Amino acid sequence: MNTKPTIPTWKDKILFTPGPLTTSRTVKQAMLRDLGSRDFEFITLVAEIRRRLLALGQVADKDYEAIIMQGSGTFGMEAVVSSVTPPDGKWLVIINGAYGKRLNLIATTLGIPTALLTYPENSAPDPVAVDAALAADAAITNVAVVHCETTTGIINPVEEIGAVVRKHGKRYFVDAMSSFGAVPLDLAAAGIDYLVSSANKCIEGVPGFSFVLARRAALLETEGWARSLVLDLLAQWRGLEANGQFRFTPPTHTLIAFAQALRELEMEGGVDGRAQRYRANYATLLAGMTDMGFETYIQPEDQGYIITSFRYPTHPNFSFETFYERLNDKNYVIYPGKVSDADCFRIGSIGRIFPSDVRDLLAAIRETLVEMGVEL
Repeated sequence: MNTKPTIPTWKDKILFTPGPLTTSRTVKQAMLRDLGSRDFEFITLVAEIRRRLLALGQVADKDYEAIIMQGSGTFGMEAVVSSVTPPDGKWLVIINGAYGKRLNLIATTLGIPTALLTYPENSAPDPVAVDAALAADAAITNVAVVHCETTTGIINPVEEIGAVVRKHGKRYFVDAMSSFGAVPLDLAAAGIDYLVSSANKCIEGVPGFSFVLARRAALLETEGWARSLVLDLLAQWRGLEANGQFRFTPPTHTLIAFAQALRELEMEGGVDGRAQRYRANYATLLAGMTDMGFETYIQPEDQGYIITSFRYPTHPNFSFETFYERLNDKNYVIYPGKVSDADCFRIGSIGRIFPSDVRDLLAAIRETLVEMGVEL
């Protein structure tokens, strides 16, 4: 029996997720090239990526270094925690979601003591409480917080917390996985010693590596502290500085794509330009979902424009699994929730998507609700 072959289309499903994200066709096409890890062109490309990353953090001429680390964003997080903790060090981990909890898990798995400041997932941390915690425990050497807690989409006050950390003379680490490249942040002004993000978030590259922006003086003081060979941040930086090469095999194709993504970010107007598009995506999404009767989990004053958590409808016909599958069949991919005290799902506003794509998603959601017999 002859069957008609499926004809492939160039258009992938649109990803309304926190990452990996929808990427431009030109970013994908950039990966069609092969470059050797010792090729002069590749070494030049890596140096240019590192320069551009510092510029995005507003620290191009402010004594910071950009260090690329193979692996996902969590690899970069563990590289920092395992490399920059003194032998007798202790972390204060500020938690209001799953990714703050992950930071604590990384530290405790490494046998590093931690103190915790834990908040509800819909509440932002209080810098005054951070001040009190540091005053009460002189053993704390490092402080960690997530900028955009992707569990909910809440934006944490990293600048205010940074001022407190600097007052106490501690080292400050910010997980900016879901915010860097689209939420303006001056690392030096915020007192940040280490910031981590990854290729496949707001810069709109593809997965394969993370990167650390580190204050050089803080990095140099970590000599002999690394608890890992592969994730040794200081050694990785020294290797890149010595000959422009990675200590171990680099993700060449991902880096080529990332260089293209950085060029496209610059063409869009840099961080401010990308923020403008993402804000427009978010405003379109929020207006449409609210009009349909959906409720957000986070209060507007704390909500960022990266990803938004929506509460499940209370209608008895609603099933998230069915909702998700029907949207997926229509080529729209949303994300399950991670909130521990409420039933939620998440919709991202980032990646190579535009307000017109969001309006198409909203139309698909309306259609899906009718199909499911759900009234809001």
